[in-house]
Amino acid sequence: MNSSIQIGEIMGIPIKLHITFLLIIPVFGYIFGNNPPGFGFSDIEPLWLRYTLGLSVALLLFTCVLLHELGHSYVAKKHGSNIQGITLFLFGGVSSLEDIPRNPKIEFKMALAGPAISLIIGSTLIILYKILNGDAQLSNPYLRMVWMMGYINVVLCIFNLIPAFPMDGGRVLRAVLAGKMSYMKATRTAAYVGKMFSIFMGILGFLIVTHGGFWFMLIAFFIYIGASEEEKSTQVSVTLENVKVKDLMSEDVKTVTSGMSVEELVDFMFRYKHMGYPVVDGTEIKGIVTFTDVQRVHKDERKNITISNIMTKKIITLEEEDDAVKALKLMTTNNIGRIIILQDKKMIGIVSRTDILRSVQLLE
Repeated sequence: MNSSIQIGEIMGIPIKLHITFLLIIPVFGYIFGNNPPGFGFSDIEPLWLRYTLGLSVALLLFTCVLLHELGHSYVAKKHGSNIQGITLFLFGGVSSLEDIPRNPKIEFKMALAGPAISLIIGSTLIILYKILNGDAQLSNPYLRMVWMMGYINVVLCIFNLIPAFPMDGGRVLRAVLAGKMSYMKATRTAAYVGKMFSIFMGILGFLIVTHGGFWFMLIAFFIYIGASEEEKSTQVSVTLENVKVKDLMSEDVKTVTSGMSVEELVDFMFRYKHMGYPVVDGTEIKGIVTFTDVQRVHKDERKNITISNIMTKKIITLEEEDDAVKALKLMTTNNIGRIIILQDKKMIGIVSRTDILRSVQLLE
């Protein structure tokens, strides 16, 4: 099941909404609608207008998050990186880069681009509010929205600059450190700072749990996981540097035919101990079938259903000279476990996630 919905494209970059985004928008709308004046609309009547204003601020907030991510993406594209998409989810937005540039100067610019956009938006809105209204009570609800969005964007800028992965400040810190030490050591140091910050935030949240500390603990959890994943991902990328797909692939590829029954496929899997196989009729690759596909078929029906009914027809392929890192990223992005390797449109091998991760362990 795809957990994200694409709603359009900007600068050729797919914009997606994660299911958590769709769930959190009404919650944010309710919170803003019931917050006191200054950062909410609890004084506004009728009720429908109060919650309409709250929902509007929630949508504007995520629009600003999208602009923040587009700032990163613009700089990345300008320096030759491929952006696979921007996804808005529970705690903000994420730009999916095919690869983060190893050049510290480029990463530094990329990391600062997002907070710079937030700061420009926030400062502009606060100045606009001051010009239009000197009322410290924020009595006009529409001008109050201008003030709220200005303030929130400035906070978004400052918060993102905290030197902790996976926030922008963590990438700024790594870029600065990478100019003085190896890229891997810089990543480990920045990840360590991120983890220490998340532990501190988690403890603080626990101490003030009755005063909104739960959100601190939740954010701390995501920062810790993000820092750990960034460190792990970089370790894999650095380890697989200069390793080609041909160095890892299996050339003795076991294949099945589309007319084979699912019951016969289960026996085939038991015999050869692999969990996925290319489906080949003659010399033509028809698709790929995995144990996950088999599990969707009830045991009593496996004798009557053929592989052609359950196989995945969308085939993702690479060439033997492609980088192993590219193979792993394709597997992660498409949530697949193996990729067929072609040469002159003929299958010459297959590489699995297990092959790559085993090689990482050996190379380390």
